[in-house]
Amino acid sequence: MQVAAPNTDYKVLYEQAQAVNEQLQFEMTDLKHQLDQLKKMIFGSKHERFVPSNNSINNLQLSLNLEAETIEQCKITDATKIEYIRTKTQVIEDKKPHPGRMKLPEHLRRETTILQPDTDVTNLKKIGEEITEILDWTPGEMFVKQYIRPKYVVPVSETNTTVLTASLPNRIVEKSMAGEGLLAQIIVDKYVDHLPLHRQLQRFQRAGVTIAQSTINGWVTLTLEQFLSLYELHKIQVLASYYLHADETTIKVLDRDKPGATHQGYYWLYHNSKDKIVLFDYRKGRSREGPNDILKDFKGFLQTDGYVAYEDFENTEGITVLNCMAHARRKFVDALQNDKDRCEHALALFQKLYAIERKANQEQLLPDAILSLRQDKSVPVLKELKEWMVAQYPDVLPASAIGKAIAYSLKRWEKLCVYVTDGRLCIDNNPVENAVRPVAIGRKNYLFAGSHEAAQRAAMIYSLLATCRMHNINPYTWLKDVLQRMPSYDVKKLTELLPQNWEKPVA
Repeated sequence: MQVAAPNTDYKVLYEQAQAVNEQLQFEMTDLKHQLDQLKKMIFGSKHERFVPSNNSINNLQLSLNLEAETIEQCKITDATKIEYIRTKTQVIEDKKPHPGRMKLPEHLRRETTILQPDTDVTNLKKIGEEITEILDWTPGEMFVKQYIRPKYVVPVSETNTTVLTASLPNRIVEKSMAGEGLLAQIIVDKYVDHLPLHRQLQRFQRAGVTIAQSTINGWVTLTLEQFLSLYELHKIQVLASYYLHADETTIKVLDRDKPGATHQGYYWLYHNSKDKIVLFDYRKGRSREGPNDILKDFKGFLQTDGYVAYEDFENTEGITVLNCMAHARRKFVDALQNDKDRCEHALALFQKLYAIERKANQEQLLPDAILSLRQDKSVPVLKELKEWMVAQYPDVLPASAIGKAIAYSLKRWEKLCVYVTDGRLCIDNNPVENAVRPVAIGRKNYLFAGSHEAAQRAAMIYSLLATCRMHNINPYTWLKDVLQRMPSYDVKKLTELLPQNWEKPVA
């Protein structure tokens, strides 16, 4: 049996043990939170929908619009005094008529087959017909476009002659055996449908056409290089906006200086939500040099997720920085397991803010009306949310999930509230995050870019094809038309070929 030293201060030992115990409890809570987040990433749902619980009077008021006094009067102890009267009510459901079978698009080619009865109908009178339509599919056709150019002998003099032959049409990639339609399909398959080139080659091989990997790589490289001038014009139009959303996402890149490993590069995105155009800019790193370089002449509103690389713009004349409310809300969603009551209270207030935005969107309000609505409805909710966070922060552990969520919002509060000062602004950065999603899907399929130059070429075509999507333009139709027209197009009118300015040619 161990005997304590005669001068042992048991109070000090107890306090030390208590401190160690509190630290271990905090570490256990933090690790449990990290484990919950990891499980959510791997197995859980990705949506952040919040449904208020019915445990509190405030939540009942929010969901059922009941007065607090009415709720307080209805207590469990009064249940025995309530007399129940059973009534039978017939509920007639207003069923909507079934829309019926999906109508197939009129522009599709009809392949008609007439089925006659087995019996002789020669002397019978036809009174109508039954038409049944079935949607079918034939694999895409590869064909050979053959140019035949007759050669003619033209006499120049009595002793000399020359040969006259028609010139070939101008092409985007000279001397290539790939036509503009095939090039457009390959690029759309890779950058819109995220089908890597080696899988496309397997599909071509099943159709009986064998193409070398180096050949198709060369086709894509040479084609994308032709879009440099169009990309620069696109960049000018994006940055000319008074309001930009900014975000960034990763891309793995093969680097000659790192044999056997990949370099982590970044696509920086700048989204002009007014004109529905987006710019991808590739950089080797995530430092502030990227946005500082590309936004050096920008003036207006810049909405970001609060990343430190954008802090330089807070003191830049002519630029007003605002932050993303969705990111602030997401912190409380992540902290739900850590402090359910506090998080539910905060999320209910965030829900009110988004309900106001939803109302403005559904009623298609103009900027002035949106500003008036926000000043009347959103400002009081923001005031209540800030006061609540200020009051709660001293009572939570700063390093806990709920502490980090509150600190994140309070640190950026002024920039989170900028959106209520202008009806043209968005409450969050979701428009640019939606533009990021195709890249996130694509990198799961093709894993990495072959070089830094390839990553920048991908940024160019991502910018143009993402803009097609925002304007509901078929990317194949646009790309094929541009590839056919660019070689002989007037340079001064090149902006007409940008997706946001493009007009579909009349058939």
